Amino acid sequence: MGVNLRSLVTPVEINLEDLKGKSIGVDAFNWIYQFISTIRQPDGSPLSDKKGRITSHLIGLFYRMSNLLMLGIKPCFVFDGAPPDFKAVTSERKIRREEAKIKYEEALKEADFEKARSLAGQAAQLTEEMISESKELLKALGLPVIQAPSEGEAQIAYMTKAGDFYASASQDFDTLLFGSPLLIRNINISGRKKLPGKNIWVNVKPELIKLENVLGELGLSRKQLVILGVLVGTDYNPGGVKGVGPKTALKLVKEHKDESVFKHVEWGFDIEPKQIIDFFLNPPVLKDYKLAWHSVDEDLVREILIKEHDFSSERVENTLKKIKKASSAMGQQDLAKWFK
Repeated sequence: MGVNLRSLVTPVEINLEDLKGKSIGVDAFNWIYQFISTIRQPDGSPLSDKKGRITSHLIGLFYRMSNLLMLGIKPCFVFDGAPPDFKAVTSERKIRREEAKIKYEEALKEADFEKARSLAGQAAQLTEEMISESKELLKALGLPVIQAPSEGEAQIAYMTKAGDFYASASQDFDTLLFGSPLLIRNINISGRKKLPGKNIWVNVKPELIKLENVLGELGLSRKQLVILGVLVGTDYNPGGVKGVGPKTALKLVKEHKDESVFKHVEWGFDIEPKQIIDFFLNPPVLKDYKLAWHSVDEDLVREILIKEHDFSSERVENTLKKIKKASSAMGQQDLAKWFK
């Protein structure tokens, strides 16, 4: 879900080509969930192999990562660890998924396939098997995989501040609250996108958001931005304070300056605001990590996709050839930087 800061930030549209040679920290769960939610059959059912195992996540990762690699972009996937004890996600989201699943089955019976496809995405669930398969494929593609001790976005923000990543890549704005200097949204989207629940398509391009600019335009410190986010609602207090949207939250933070703002609103959560604020400002992160990009292990990619999950041999081979051709075109100097 993440915090909704869309109406308060001014992103800059970029082209994927602008990211050539740059390392990007990817919010793994965010991307993989998008793949299993959107890569589906017309009736909403996920793509699967001959054994009935879902492959939507592998399809999305392989072809999306191949496109990025061919552009000379260096993604690194960071996976979530254990969430903080106060993260309010399990029961509420489980109920919503179950409700969506029931409505999805009803839509199938009524042959309303457009509705069924929309509901199927809402009912999607990321499993441990999908996570394990995703890590295996990413490593075969030569990409580094980092296991965060807690929130992946916090880990990415830390590594971006340390200069190991050019930017964080996620659809959520939480990474900014964790202190990432740069956030890229829509890096895995290019072209047209269908609006959820509507038969409307819009043009979508990658966009860059600079934390420094956000704070400057809003006239806030980073801590005040976190307080604003908590007022609006985060994964730790879903829905936020009743009746407080982004613009009202901005007004309140500017008026009260600090945590005292929560004395003037109806909080309505068991957890204290300070716990959430402190977590965003000082989250647990892995500090002893190693980053290394390697050449693609073509045999392992074939083993995973073709032999194990029934991917088209022709399509996989053609994609591997394109990656190899693009790598050769980079030249020895670029390659030395790529595999350092």
